[in-house]
Amino acid sequence: MSPSTIGAFGIIVLILLFLSRVPVAFAMGFMGFVGFSYLTSLSAGMDMIAIDMFQVFSSFNLTVVPMFVLMGCIAFRIGMSKRIFDASYVVLGNMRGGLTIASILGSAAFSAICGSTNATAAAMGTVALPQMKRYNYDDSLATGCVASAGTLGILIPPSALLIIYGIITEQSIGKLFVAGILPGLLLAFAFIVTIFVICSRNPMLGPPGPATTFQEKIKMFPALIEVLIIFAIVLGGLMTGWFSATQAGGAGAGAVALFGLVRRNLTWRNLVEAAEDTLLITCMVMFVIFGATLFGRFMAVTQIPFMMSSWIGHLPLPPALIMILIVIIHIIGGCFMDGLALIMLTVPILFPTVIALGYDPIWFGVIITLIVEMGAITPPVGINVYVIKGIAPDVPLEKIFKGIFPFLYALIVVTIILIIFPKIATFLPGFVTY
Repeated sequence: MSPSTIGAFGIIVLILLFLSRVPVAFAMGFMGFVGFSYLTSLSAGMDMIAIDMFQVFSSFNLTVVPMFVLMGCIAFRIGMSKRIFDASYVVLGNMRGGLTIASILGSAAFSAICGSTNATAAAMGTVALPQMKRYNYDDSLATGCVASAGTLGILIPPSALLIIYGIITEQSIGKLFVAGILPGLLLAFAFIVTIFVICSRNPMLGPPGPATTFQEKIKMFPALIEVLIIFAIVLGGLMTGWFSATQAGGAGAGAVALFGLVRRNLTWRNLVEAAEDTLLITCMVMFVIFGATLFGRFMAVTQIPFMMSSWIGHLPLPPALIMILIVIIHIIGGCFMDGLALIMLTVPILFPTVIALGYDPIWFGVIITLIVEMGAITPPVGINVYVIKGIAPDVPLEKIFKGIFPFLYALIVVTIILIIFPKIATFLPGFVTY
């Protein structure tokens, strides 16, 4: 068999391993080692593992991962997610669908200090769903909203997926973070509009909560100010060049810890648990990158990325239509694969083509992240749906999936807007000096 045929067979086996729920890191690492060794030699394959393992685990660029993960883990342990939701709830809870809108805003705010979609969905789901249950919100709307709102966690900076994309494509993580701000706010606004439409058609799906006084609303603003301060420290430092991406994560984690100390919510136990969570998540990310590196070596030997790039680049189609095809491929792939695995598999293959077609690499990173968000809520993978199912075991799984579809349409609309108006994603990165 030719190297390209072996490469195609390896991709098929890899996808089957993913569908069999083999961990992403092990599936990509195993397939990369076996394929590379088959095409070269066992000795070369062993040497590749040793060299790549050292290069990955000694890479300074990857120090950005534990810093931002630590920031989100400390914020979760000191109850910052609950304070954010409570503040949004007091301000908006007396409107129709107010609790769901509060969940959207709470998720957007928590996303500014947590780069994980699963963690955002879990944090907001834990505090928001009991309140919605209390005020007789429709189960489908409540669970679908919180699961979908969690997707803001991988678009609004800091974003774990944007970090990985930046490392793979050697793009500025600072610019990627800033590029996600306006699209993230646009998506949050689209979700809120979706709720308004749903509750206007049927007010009983999201009945208003109790009215609160102006004084009660004012009292809740310190919780939101905390988030704004942390967000300003991280993004302000990146945009002005005061911080590198790693330093910005460290400064953000320090600021979150300081707020925890001032509020007396940061105990030694909380700090240890946050450190343990950070270690586990960071190790997972590092091993995924290592596995993807091995698989990338295998793909390079097969020449598939270069053949694919040449084939797509010479299609008798305008660049816009080629980009739409790339988007459709990722939407379909996201239904069956974990978002991180999908990015690891496709970006190294398609990125040269995207650049050759004249598209901005920062914009493409935002688009890919936005599309991967869809996979976090669409069946059969839909990891956020299963997270919410664990929080609300009495709600049938099909009811949660039914609830996400209005928000999925909002995601698609925002994607189309960003394709038509790419400046939404590329405007702010122009001011980043790092």
